[in-house]
Amino acid sequence: MYKLHNYVAGNWVTGDGDGQQLYNAVSGQPIATVSTKGLDFKNILQYARSTGNPALRKMTFHERGRMLKALALHLRNHLDKFYQVSYQTGATKADSWVDIEGGIGNLFANASLRRKFPDDVICIDGESHNLSRNNTFMGLHILTPKEGAAIHINAFNFPVWGMLEKIAVNLLAGVPAIVKPATVTAYLTEAVVKEIIASGILPEGALQLLCGSAGDILQHTTAQDTVTFTGSASTGLLLKSNPNILKENVAFTMEADSLNCIVLGQDVHPGMSEWDIFIKEVRKEMTLKAGQRCTGIRRIFVPENKIEEVYTALGKALQQTVIGNPLNETVRMGSLAGIQQRNEVKAQVQQLLASSQLIYGSLDSVQVVDADAETGAFMSPILLLNQQPHLYEEPHTIEAFGPVSTLMPYRNMDDAIELSKKGKGSLVSTIVTAEDKTARTYIIGAATHHGRILILNKDCARESTGHGSPLPLLVHGGPGRAGGGEEMGGVRGVKHYMQRTALQGSPASITAVTGVYQQYAPGIQTAKHPFKKYYEELQAGEQIITTKRVITADDIDRFANLSGDHFYAHIRSTDFTGTMFEQQVAHGYFIMSIAAGLFVDSYEKNPVLLNYGIDELRFTKPVYPGSEIYIRFTCKEKLPNDKRVIENEADFKRGDDIEKGIVKWLVEMIDETEEITGVATILTMVARKN
Repeated sequence: MYKLHNYVAGNWVTGDGDGQQLYNAVSGQPIATVSTKGLDFKNILQYARSTGNPALRKMTFHERGRMLKALALHLRNHLDKFYQVSYQTGATKADSWVDIEGGIGNLFANASLRRKFPDDVICIDGESHNLSRNNTFMGLHILTPKEGAAIHINAFNFPVWGMLEKIAVNLLAGVPAIVKPATVTAYLTEAVVKEIIASGILPEGALQLLCGSAGDILQHTTAQDTVTFTGSASTGLLLKSNPNILKENVAFTMEADSLNCIVLGQDVHPGMSEWDIFIKEVRKEMTLKAGQRCTGIRRIFVPENKIEEVYTALGKALQQTVIGNPLNETVRMGSLAGIQQRNEVKAQVQQLLASSQLIYGSLDSVQVVDADAETGAFMSPILLLNQQPHLYEEPHTIEAFGPVSTLMPYRNMDDAIELSKKGKGSLVSTIVTAEDKTARTYIIGAATHHGRILILNKDCARESTGHGSPLPLLVHGGPGRAGGGEEMGGVRGVKHYMQRTALQGSPASITAVTGVYQQYAPGIQTAKHPFKKYYEELQAGEQIITTKRVITADDIDRFANLSGDHFYAHIRSTDFTGTMFEQQVAHGYFIMSIAAGLFVDSYEKNPVLLNYGIDELRFTKPVYPGSEIYIRFTCKEKLPNDKRVIENEADFKRGDDIEKGIVKWLVEMIDETEEITGVATILTMVARKN
């Protein structure tokens, strides 16, 4: 019998003893055993801190992002192998796609996030603040990677996605991971981690794997570590209450199974597109992954006058779902992850039946294709009806983690909102309506109790990722019963693994520390115009002070005629009584254009390929005829811009074959009184020398 391996301290090892037996969820046949007995969990955690953490911290955000991209590309080459293992968990091809390729998609998404960060080992968080009259003292926040490890304790339902969606974030942040998948499906996680380690893409110590018990690892955590948990609320509470977690104030993020709900708007009737969308969404969420999704629809709220029509339509839809061996192409719903899971779901349904009635499905039998319903962990979809959702608490407190949902009526939208809150916090809710006003009413009333809300209608249904799909750039989590934490979330998620520190000092010092030029820091004067320098030759703080230009009324008139902007303040003959201006004022965009004319050096070709855009343009003081304007032009920050893959000749024509980077420049527009009249950040695309 094969024994799963743990990957710890740079080695693949098996635990002592016989370990726990794992089974094929479809056939019921034993496939492996697993154990972590005898492993030194304190040493495993220390290895992550002493080996993986320093290696990742030395890498910049962009280097770590490119590492994630390389890893995603590598894993895509082994999809067939992963799918074959995934079938043993009871997953269909569609189920496995969400788990495997959805997980890899998280690597790609987080790899792209590197563009939101500097090419440095630390980053600035938010805006800066001038704290002194003479501009010599300022403050801002910086983020640095924590010096510990991320310990991920994952659920059984997504053995690949659950791992990759978490490690993508902590690796981009510069923190190593110790992954502890749920034991029952750990064999799929092991298959993926083997390919990750074999690739050699991650630095040593960046990833470790515990296929069995996590032992006493939480006893050795410190404030520099982060623990994430996905699973039942009761288990999460137990882990979160660990004395050492509390004593050391260890960051703990929980994403717990919740009583997610979907609401059918009162405006939706049979025959409408939204009606069909609603029925299809409920069926999909009940049967995808055999209902084993933390985001699955557990509560279905519909107007009380449409209850019968809804359960009739849902029954017909569910009846079309072929259940059986996932390897059979006709099958649309596979098995649960194991016999134990099936037994637990049936026990939970029995509790729900105390106040609800069974209107579709059976607890005793299920028709399956190409499999044995008893030896495999198969189960019929179960649709329950509770006619008095305010009277009974079971539908709002008991979650059957399988293909089980409860249908309940509501009187009006206020009633639907109140019922949605009875779940005491969920990961996601969906409102199906053709009326945006109805959607707004529901969201304002219910958003406090749900981590994510989907507005589903005919406009977005075709491209919507659906009720059950959290996305890498949006937070995944929810209040109350759902755990009170959040995962993913784009840049927000990365910050969970970093320490925020308030930094104070002179603009010059903070420029030197952060590598980003801060306004009022001394500039670096060079003989060579910065536009004549390649990307590698530029450094933050390089600065030019331009010559002056007098702004005339004729200039303003000509710009008004050229641009078509004849706003009253730009017209000489305007009576300025009662306005904010004393006389004719120059267009802000004219001053910005003048600025470009002053800081651009010549007509000759140079490494600047193009103007990439303008950020944070502000006009802070009116410019009147007679004003003398000059520009202080400073290199603010440099960001890599990866060369695209050349696929055809057209790519060359766009210049995609040119090695380049993005340079941010601080543009300060200053008048004869030495006051700033406008400020902006412009971006240029600059060629690399080599």
